[in-house]
Amino acid sequence: MVEFSNNKPYLLRALYEWILDNQGTPHLIVNADYPEVQVPREHVSNGEIVLNISPGAVQGLALENEEVSFNARFSGVARVIRVPMASILAIIARENSQGMAFPSEESDLILTADELAEDDLAAEELTDEEALLSKELNRIAEDESTPELVSSNKTVKPEKKSNQKPKTSHLKVVK
Repeated sequence: MVEFSNNKPYLLRALYEWILDNQGTPHLIVNADYPEVQVPREHVSNGEIVLNISPGAVQGLALENEEVSFNARFSGVARVIRVPMASILAIIARENSQGMAFPSEESDLILTADELAEDDLAAEELTDEEALLSKELNRIAEDESTPELVSSNKTVKPEKKSNQKPKTSHLKVVK
């Protein structure tokens, strides 16, 4: 089976263009506590920051596969902003909150039992508790693998089973 690259940067670029094509103002919601995030800390609230990435608000915007970077002014001070792709929680239009929330990528930092075995660590060496934890983390990662769609301050996650309820996002739009 062929391993595909992360689709998040492609979705981000497409939604950015879609928001601009509809005369909207694209905003990123970023986990400011994620490693290697470079944002003005004085504008961080509850570990998150909302960044206006419209052409009139930034210079040198680069929507790359590994990170988003640009130059912008915050309270009159020029800043270089760098946010790893994994730190981006959502992209939305300021005008109507339409856009997309992305699943948390914290599960990427956790080794599964299969990955441990591939790293020459025998899966048998896991204690029963560690094996149960690994199974639970894998289940959670599978449940969070589908991007959530955001529209009018409501989040809907496509259902995998008919008896699942849609999840709502903890993200709030700051206008």
